[in-house]
Amino acid sequence: MQFLILSMAMRNWFCILFSLVFIFTPHSSFAQEPKNLTLKQALQTARSQNPFLKSERLHIDIAKTEVVSAKIRPNFTFGTEAVQMINSADFENSAGWYRGGNREELYELSKPLQIAGQRKYKIEHAGKNLEREEQNYLETERNLFEEVALKWLDNWAAQKQLEIIETAKSHADSLNLINQVRYRNQVITQTDLLRTELLVKQFNLEYKTAVQEVSNEKNELKFLLGVSDSIEIEMDDEFLFPIPENFDELLEQAYTLRNDVKAAQLLSDVSDSNIRLQKALAYPQPEVGIIYNPQNSVPHVGISASIDLPFFDRNQGERQKSQIEKNQAEQELITLKTQIESEITVAYETYMVQKQNLTDFEELLEQSEKILNNVKYAYLKGGTTILDYLEAQSSWLEVQQQYYDVLHNYKQSYIQLLHRTGLINQLAL
Repeated sequence: MQFLILSMAMRNWFCILFSLVFIFTPHSSFAQEPKNLTLKQALQTARSQNPFLKSERLHIDIAKTEVVSAKIRPNFTFGTEAVQMINSADFENSAGWYRGGNREELYELSKPLQIAGQRKYKIEHAGKNLEREEQNYLETERNLFEEVALKWLDNWAAQKQLEIIETAKSHADSLNLINQVRYRNQVITQTDLLRTELLVKQFNLEYKTAVQEVSNEKNELKFLLGVSDSIEIEMDDEFLFPIPENFDELLEQAYTLRNDVKAAQLLSDVSDSNIRLQKALAYPQPEVGIIYNPQNSVPHVGISASIDLPFFDRNQGERQKSQIEKNQAEQELITLKTQIESEITVAYETYMVQKQNLTDFEELLEQSEKILNNVKYAYLKGGTTILDYLEAQSSWLEVQQQYYDVLHNYKQSYIQLLHRTGLINQLAL
């Protein structure tokens, strides 16, 4: 009996202790709410965690190892020779074959010499390649920023679509409840009630589809960000900032800021350094050393030198190749600048059209809202038919969806213009 009382008392104390811990422990320790991501935060997360970008960084590390290799000087070469007399009649004083006077030994230590700036140009060429890989990485980052920004915007648009459907569904549910009462009071016909119920069912289906679309967009964005936790989009994020609306100024900024232009210019520098390197490698590489030769037990010391005679191989192929690569790099830079001008022309004109469309559509949005409220009031007062209300409801929903489509297209064109001009990195600052 005493043991039972003691056990109950311990359980009571345990319950009290657990309740105190639950009360005074912040709820965030049990479950963390998804963080609302602004576009800036999304881009910053992608910069540090995107799996493709992590792989691209390794190209820079590889280029760094090439710089290390270019700085390494050639190794020393150690060689040895031994020549033994084989005819015993020639042995010195009829001595045994193992005596030093019956054989000749040679030891040589030599080292290749890098002349005509060969090592200097190797280091220069590897350094230029490293700079180019760094610009290629930044170019990959620029393209990733556009992809992440557009996907973030798709999440915003999907969430807006869901909100519109929720609002329309709420209106239909409210009207359905009212019409059920009105039908019981014989104010409306059964046909009017069935039409209202049909509208509710349609919005229920659209709501399920919209919810799934939001989930799909979130999963795709999570992959680009390289995260696995739940995410939510900051719907009120106004990420737009003023940009020059002068075409020539935008084009000049693109030539200055875009990393693919910098990479193309560096490719030309890489080609120049490679031309110098291949010309230097056309010179033969001499090798000099010292020799120690105990010949028939008599020590000798000397020097050695060797050099290729460039009768056939003067590095002609690589020298010609380096010059062709230089011409190719210059042509690619010209082509790239022409492509950039075309891209910015399209992006700029699209942006200006979408900006004007957004301004024009704001008036339609206000009109559709006013018409719906007026028709709904008239219908509930018996001044019009349900067909007029359903038509007004459909028109309101269509205008709402079109407005946010226009707004989505405007922001999309804005992001694309930033990407084409190289200004998109400012969204991640």
